[in-house]
Order: sequence, then C-alpha cells, then structure tokens
Amino acid sequence: MKNKKTQRSAIGAAKPASQRRIDKLVTECLAIEAESAEEVGMLAYMARAMVIATLPHSKPKGHVFQRTNGDFTLTMIGNPKWGLPYGSLPRIALAWMTREAKIKNSPVLHLGKSFSEFLSTLKLSQSGGVRGDATRLREQMLRLFSTHVSCVYQNNKKGVCKADQFLVARSFELWWQPLQSGSAEDQQLTVILAEDFFKEIINRPVPIDFRMFQALRRSPLQIDIYVWLTYRFSYLKKSSLISWNLLSNQFGSNYADSKQGLRDFKREFLRSLRIVTAMYKEANIETHDDGIMLKPSRSHISRKTGVM
Repeated sequence: MKNKKTQRSAIGAAKPASQRRIDKLVTECLAIEAESAEEVGMLAYMARAMVIATLPHSKPKGHVFQRTNGDFTLTMIGNPKWGLPYGSLPRIALAWMTREAKIKNSPVLHLGKSFSEFLSTLKLSQSGGVRGDATRLREQMLRLFSTHVSCVYQNNKKGVCKADQFLVARSFELWWQPLQSGSAEDQQLTVILAEDFFKEIINRPVPIDFRMFQALRRSPLQIDIYVWLTYRFSYLKKSSLISWNLLSNQFGSNYADSKQGLRDFKREFLRSLRIVTAMYKEANIETHDDGIMLKPSRSHISRKTGVM
C-alpha cells in the first residue's frame, strides 16, 4: 500500500504535459525577448494571403482545399501526383523563403548546396524514415511548389469581386542526395518564385519572428494563431469581437460542420491560444461565450521593422 500511495503522490505532483510544454515555451520566450528578431537575424515574413486564410493543418482527403475569412476565400488545388501541402513544415519553409526573397529583393532563391544544409538552416533534424524531418520536408516542398492558389475577395453588397491566382514557385531544382561528381554549383538547391507570389510578398509582407515558428512547430494551428495575432495587432485600433463561427471558418479545417464540431474546435483553439499567449505576452485578448475579444495591443513585430 505504501508503494501505491507513493506512486499516486508522485503522479499527483507531476505537471500535466500541456503545462510542461508551456513552461518550456516560456523559457524560450525569455530568450526571444532578450534580443529582437532583427538583432539576431531571425526576422522572417509571411505572404498576407496565407495569413488571412491558412493552409491545411493535417493531410486533406482530396486535392482541393478551401478556407474562408469573411469576404475572402483561399482555394488550393494540389497536383494529383503529390497532393496538397499541410502541417508546420510548409509554413516554416514559406517563412524562410519569403524572408530570403524580401532581403535579397529577388525571386531566385538558393536554399543551399545540399538538402542537409537546407535542413540545418531551418533547424530541422537530418533524420529520415517515414516520420523524419528530411522525409517530411521533401514531401511537403513538392506539394507546396506544385499547388495552385486562388485568392478571391467577393462582396455582394458592394458589387465587387477581385481575385489573384498564382503558384508559389515558377520553377525549382532540388537535390535530395549529393552528386558523386560535378561542382557544388551544379547541385545548388534553387527555387524561382512565381512573379505574382513574389510581388505579393515584396509589396505586402507580414513580418514575424522565425524563432516563434521554431518554438511552435509542433502545432500548425499555434503557428497560424501567432501569425494572425501579429498581423491583426499591427493595425487594430479598437476592440474587436471575433465569433467562434468566423474563427472556425478560418482555422477549423479539421472539424465537422456541426455544433459538436464547433465545440471541439473551440476547445482546441483555446488550448492553442493559451500556449501562444504564454509567449506573446503583449496580446490583450478576452474569451467570451460567443467568441474572443481582441483589444489593441503591441504587435509582436514593430511596424517599423517591416511593411504590413
């Protein structure tokens, strides 16, 4: 009996996994707060179109994915051979590539002399296998670069409909294994961004802290919430209530279109929001039965740092 009591006591004293993760993230947050993203070369960007409506969080069943945010609709059509991009890795890759394009003011991106070098740049592991970072990033890059994106703004009251349609990459050359012969230049990993996508990220980029992406990489929903809050707080002048239905339309692609699905989404969104705001402490947010209230707050990245 003594052993059982001792065991129960130890279990009771242990912190829940979610709290342990928050404690770890808060520690990382302190390191992030010590120096700005710009000071340590970790300032990155995201395309505004992919902040307003987000990529899939998990593997879609088909080759068409659609997200709606008010009058804005994002539609993605994947290549039948590879499918649609999803999860944290395409978000991390997009943030890094957008950063490079913005810094160099060029659509031609050199990812490195080897795939291993690119993995190191993104601070991902070299592990292979089905669940390894190397295998999953390779798969997600093929999905991302071959997907067609359509962004449509339609307001029937104003009688207006606007649309932008693009691919992320016009062309790409990726080497998974080093060549046995030939110069390093011959096997440079290269991506040439599509002109429309390049203009979008040059003219209207959303600056973010790449360290936050790395800290939150276990959850694409948490990454999306962080980017969205950073963007919204960059221009928010008065309190704004966002309903659970609108939040579910924007972020809840994995949940059923039902009352139970909305409840499930609300529970997961609040859990993720708690983790994000543990690191983004300036975010002034109230939770209500009918949604969340955003109050004017300091953006995680200063407006002086980048253009939004």
